[in-house]
Amino acid sequence: MKKYVSLMIALLIALSLASALADGLSVDHLTVTYVTSPLNVPSIVEKENGIFSSVLGIPVDYAEITSGADQTQALASGDVQLLYAVGGTSVILSAANGADIKVLNMYSRAPEAFCMYSKDETLTTPESLRGKVIAGPAGTNLHELLVAYLNTAGMTIDDVQYVSMGIPDAKAALDGGSADVALLGGAAAYNASLQGYHLVANGKGLIKAIIAVAVTKEFADAHPDVIAKITEAQEKITSTIDADPEAAYALTATYLDLSTDAVREMTTAYDFSLAISEDDVNGFQKTADFMAASEMIDAPYDVSGLFLN
Repeated sequence: MKKYVSLMIALLIALSLASALADGLSVDHLTVTYVTSPLNVPSIVEKENGIFSSVLGIPVDYAEITSGADQTQALASGDVQLLYAVGGTSVILSAANGADIKVLNMYSRAPEAFCMYSKDETLTTPESLRGKVIAGPAGTNLHELLVAYLNTAGMTIDDVQYVSMGIPDAKAALDGGSADVALLGGAAAYNASLQGYHLVANGKGLIKAIIAVAVTKEFADAHPDVIAKITEAQEKITSTIDADPEAAYALTATYLDLSTDAVREMTTAYDFSLAISEDDVNGFQKTADFMAASEMIDAPYDVSGLFLN
């Protein structure tokens, strides 16, 4: 009898545990990238409100990785499960090199928010940049902007002295005179404008400036419940911003050391909608074609298989 009761108790415990697992997610934590620059309002609002953690019901860790190449490497290694704001250039480069990476949905598009600034007002054409020191982050929309701008005059990145560094360092290099041109976005670009620096070019007509949200197919296939919850969380982030945009602007201003008015003005250049449109797909393909022509990738790449859904 005691043995029977013990078996029943063990069975009830097992059923209870199974029920608990069924009600929970297939992972017990999630690591996402956290990048605030150039003007990543959704990331700032999400972290401040703990939206990923609250919707998923699990702990969420943040990896502050600003380099696109480092982001995709962290995804490939499994150190990060969600790239929340990664440049289309970085996604294509990773995929073209055989990495398992898929676009879940979109983060933003803002071609006019990506800029090239200089103190030298004579730098008005691609040809005028020949031999100049140009600083900015490699493997990003800004990198693509530089190459696209040079390409309009039949030039390549080999015609300038390109130095890879993050946006804040590029701005400091421009301020200090060690760089002739800085590739800037967001707060850094806005501040350069306020300082009266010369706008060499922005991304309008040159790049789509696509920022995406990405995961590996392996992770998505193994954890469809997590993917669904991530999308639900993103929708909540959007609704939180839409419900009180002024609060989102003020919060972003605090994080980026800007005025609320500045953030309000700058966000007019951004489209933060999540859905992947035909124009987005075409933008990815345009970037891939450009990268192949510029030998940033070894061969032409068809982006049709790049999207998770």
